[in-house]
Amino acid sequence: MSEVSVSTNISGIELKSCLYNASGPLCTTVEHLNDLGLSHSAAILSKSSTLKEHKGNPSPRYFENELGSINSMGLPNKGYLYYDSLASSLLKYEKPYFVSVSGFSLEENLCIIKKLNENKEVTAIELNLSCPNVPGKPQTGYDFQQVKLVLEEVFKINKKTLGVKLPPYFDLIHFYSMADILNEYPLSFVTCINSIGNGLVIDVETESVVIKPKNGFGGIGGDYIKPTALANVRKFRELLKKEISVIGCGGIKTGMDAFEHILCGADAVQIGTQFMREGINCFERIESELKELMQSKGYKTLNEFKGNIKLIH
Repeated sequence: MSEVSVSTNISGIELKSCLYNASGPLCTTVEHLNDLGLSHSAAILSKSSTLKEHKGNPSPRYFENELGSINSMGLPNKGYLYYDSLASSLLKYEKPYFVSVSGFSLEENLCIIKKLNENKEVTAIELNLSCPNVPGKPQTGYDFQQVKLVLEEVFKINKKTLGVKLPPYFDLIHFYSMADILNEYPLSFVTCINSIGNGLVIDVETESVVIKPKNGFGGIGGDYIKPTALANVRKFRELLKKEISVIGCGGIKTGMDAFEHILCGADAVQIGTQFMREGINCFERIESELKELMQSKGYKTLNEFKGNIKLIH
């Protein structure tokens, strides 16, 4: 299948494959990031970083079943200076290095972004506007005025490739309202979607919730959320300026799932729950399945079908 290419481009950043890891699973430590460097993941994306090292929520805080996962991790991470300092050591993998940023306040985010802008070896920043699992902290992505304020301040200091990770939206007016805001700023990419917040999974045997934080409420990922993720990818691709890349995330465990995201307009896709379940081998397997599907359909590049989803008239 050498004639089939799954390479892509995110705002001028060349990726040998359209598949890489979502921020969250198995990207917290230097060992995790080195594993990603050795894998078929096209990029290395760090855990969402805060100003200082953060332990996150108490365990058990992650659970998965055949339909996906529920988590309330609470942003456990080593602190942004840790991820900033690793950039030079990751150069040997010859992959883009993205640092996810999720400070507990606008001031923290500005401090982190300012510092990351000084590091030429950090390829890009993914600003997380969508963490649903920090008790007492609302998702910025659902407060449109706050999103506007955040981006206004961020782009006063940011000169680096920067995108945002969004929560899922469900009402059409929310797509239009958010897209209008995002189109005002020089964003490089938008990642759709983070987990669906405040789900609940029950263990019937024990008649109990399956995670401890927030009395069992947590973010849902995996198969559960693929239709919502596809809808968000599709709508934001329709509404955003063409210069803003769209990265799909949600329910990708096979090459067919990746194909669907790209058909809806995604320039690349991130893998979360399946990466947690399967480990780094998922990237090579899904890439192989995607290439096989493309070959069966006569496609040699992603651009031949990207965004070309057919409608019923």
